[in-house]
Amino acid sequence: MATIATLTVKQDGSLEGTLATLNVTAPIAVLPNNRKTKDSEPDFRIISRKNGFELGAGWNRISKNTGEEYVSVSLSAPEFGTIYGNVAPAPGDDRSKKVIIWNSPN
Repeated sequence: MATIATLTVKQDGSLEGTLATLNVTAPIAVLPNNRKTKDSEPDFRIISRKNGFELGAGWNRISKNTGEEYVSVSLSAPEFGTIYGNVAPAPGDDRSKKVIIWNSPN
């Protein structure tokens, strides 16, 4: 499991941090989708903090194994194609720190 982003939870429920792959390092924000009107719409929008472009989205999910809630994300850009991942607690005891773990397509 590869960590592709490090994030910090903000007071408003959003997350800010850095997306980092072998080819891309970019400041990102994971923002609650306050305009959601349908269950099929994402719960979060992922944007570049550099230029405001939308890079992806996130959906609240419930683990079939543990019953715990998590956020499943999809990110897309010409530089890296489409990446899927999950938001998870970062190593350590700081609850305000999160990471995005890459989900390999294989």
